[in-house]
Amino acid sequence: MKPVEELTLTPEWRQAFERVGELVGGRVVAAEAHERWRPAFYLEALRDGECLPIYFRGDRGEMDHGVYPLEHELGVLQVLEAEGIPVPHVYGFCDSPRGIVMERCPGRPDLSTADSDAERRAVLEHFMEILARMHAIGLDRFAALGLRAPESAVEVGLGDFPRWEKSFRSKKNRPEPLIEFVIGWLRRNVPQHRTKACFLQGDSGQFIFEDGRVTAMLDLELAYIGDPWADLAGMLCRDLSEPFGDLSHGFRHYAELTGEPIDLDVVHYHTIRFGLVTPMTVSPLCAEPPPGLNLAQYLGWNLVYGRIPLELVAGFVGAELEPPELPAAETSRYSGFHDALVRDLDAMNDRYEIDAVLRTAQLLREVDRAGARLEAQDLDEAGEILGRRPADAAEADRLLEAFVRGAGPEHDASLTRFFHRRTLRQEALLKPAMRELEHAALHPVRL
Repeated sequence: MKPVEELTLTPEWRQAFERVGELVGGRVVAAEAHERWRPAFYLEALRDGECLPIYFRGDRGEMDHGVYPLEHELGVLQVLEAEGIPVPHVYGFCDSPRGIVMERCPGRPDLSTADSDAERRAVLEHFMEILARMHAIGLDRFAALGLRAPESAVEVGLGDFPRWEKSFRSKKNRPEPLIEFVIGWLRRNVPQHRTKACFLQGDSGQFIFEDGRVTAMLDLELAYIGDPWADLAGMLCRDLSEPFGDLSHGFRHYAELTGEPIDLDVVHYHTIRFGLVTPMTVSPLCAEPPPGLNLAQYLGWNLVYGRIPLELVAGFVGAELEPPELPAAETSRYSGFHDALVRDLDAMNDRYEIDAVLRTAQLLREVDRAGARLEAQDLDEAGEILGRRPADAAEADRLLEAFVRGAGPEHDASLTRFFHRRTLRQEALLKPAMRELEHAALHPVRL
């Protein structure tokens, strides 16, 4: 963290730091950018001789999902703090650039970094205890935030999915047959026996910990009211990139705390539903990447969180999944250029922006070596479903989307198998740039 006077800041950010000082009753003396896909800063503010650790959580800008505004998270944090849930204290809101000014709590994220299995287990148990307490908060506490209680089993089951679908359709810029297929399956298979609803973290399992205890719940931007087991499903999704350890034990602990046995079929339905939200959100950005997008990261999310729902749908419809046969890489006259670009980028420092470009270069190198043959496999298999081989990938997507919109449950198994193989081919091209998602797989839960 550097003193503010040593930083090169735009006038807008200098004004923002002044606003932070006003909100905390002091002045910002040091800062460090939190390099990620949204503007964020670690800050230190001096107040009455005391150094306050501050976090500035900015708006997503062009990468915003458009479903919940930043003020939604601010209100949720304030309610949860009043209810005794460990969350960062909110000092206020900055209008330009938009951001929440909050306490920076001690601890670190990602349970895979725990010092021992014993600490990992203790933290997971503590998180489940906090989750159960949060789920028990009266819904009236959230009415002022505009969170409406669902009124039917279908509303409980879908949760806030209609919001995401509306956003997806407003931003959709190309055919998305996989997404349309899973949306259709979800709407035909909503659990009809679940009517209990509670306040949910939404993108659950995000917290920081220290000495075997959760110090703060984080990232409440997707909080809503729905089926309590949807938060367990969110943990299964997060476990793909930030392993929790023994989730089976964690789920059993939650069931003991709530006194209700868990139905894994319902949890898996919500895993499909919440998992699909990621492709629905990032697919338009992957189709038309805006400046500054970490393309490989977003492609990885698009592929992995599209594949996992397919693997769970396969279990429901009885489809036996078979991975595709991947061709060996072949060099072209341009392969040396790709190798040189990857080498030179890899030799640079590891700043977030450089690594994002490196990952794009790694992807393009694999596309050069195997992309055409993998696409030919896609077109061959699409032709088996459609009755004729599409001329190219764009035509395949158009025809497949039209097909899945009219397809009934009798096509679920064959479409699940096809989209799963197709996704694995695309993941094969992205493999060198996948980072934490390279071996992402859903871990089985046994209750």
